Amino acid sequence: MYHLYILSCADTTLYTGITTNLDRRILEHNTSPRAAKYTRARRPVMLVYSRKYRNRSTASKAEARMKKLTREEKQKLIATFSGSL
Repeated sequence: MYHLYILSCADTTLYTGITTNLDRRILEHNTSPRAAKYTRARRPVMLVYSRKYRNRSTASKAEARMKKLTREEKQKLIATFSGSL
């Protein structure tokens, strides 16, 4: 199982990625040198969106589509996700 996720960084930017272990990856983004260079400079980060995918291929395709969205489109998606909690 793969997770597509969006993080909100301390500087209010958004970061998108995929992982097989969401909790571990968020911890890495916040504390580890294994975090993406982008998020290491913008800690702390907070999970604002996630969605599960069955395999890496579909998760990677969804990530590519997500990265093409504008900030406003991502924020609408995040608002929908937050409302469903």
